[in-house]
Amino acid sequence: MLEFDTNRCKEIAVTARQLCKGDFLVKLKEIALHKPFAVLLREKDLDFDKYLALSQRAGRICGAQGVPLIAHTHPVPEIHNLHVPFGLASPELAQKYALSVSVHSEEEARRAEFVGAQFLIAGHIFDTACKPGAEPRGLTFLWEVCEAVSIPVFAIGGITDANRGACLAVGAAGVCRMSYWMEGELGEP
Repeated sequence: MLEFDTNRCKEIAVTARQLCKGDFLVKLKEIALHKPFAVLLREKDLDFDKYLALSQRAGRICGAQGVPLIAHTHPVPEIHNLHVPFGLASPELAQKYALSVSVHSEEEARRAEFVGAQFLIAGHIFDTACKPGAEPRGLTFLWEVCEAVSIPVFAIGGITDANRGACLAVGAAGVCRMSYWMEGELGEP
């Protein structure tokens, strides 16, 4: 179960094996050594069996460093944290897992909170290579989502060291970054 301390910024490292240069599990260990708030295992291209096998290995790597692992879309019995797209959010999942939900509007945010989400991931906030040509929703959108709910909201999409403070300034509890963790040289923890 994830704990929220509002006195410091949380950052969720989002995975994407395709962006990783080199061995993904080695990169995951490097990420875990840096102690992000959590790791979201977002490997959308894998079927359930392959995702399950990867999540078990990832769970051991993250667990060894005390970093929570969040399963994405696929409920995994050994992982207590689950992130789903808005359309899959349900009270049943919220009863079984510490549920987080992707949202793209105030209404989705309110409905996700109502079904029992513990936190939200709202985006995409800035231009991002993950969604080429798609118009970013911006900081006003992020502020509106944060104001609409009483649970923590994380910003995603084009988050950099230069703009993450702006996300926090409008009410985000933290940020999610993919390229930073997958493509960058992280250096010493």
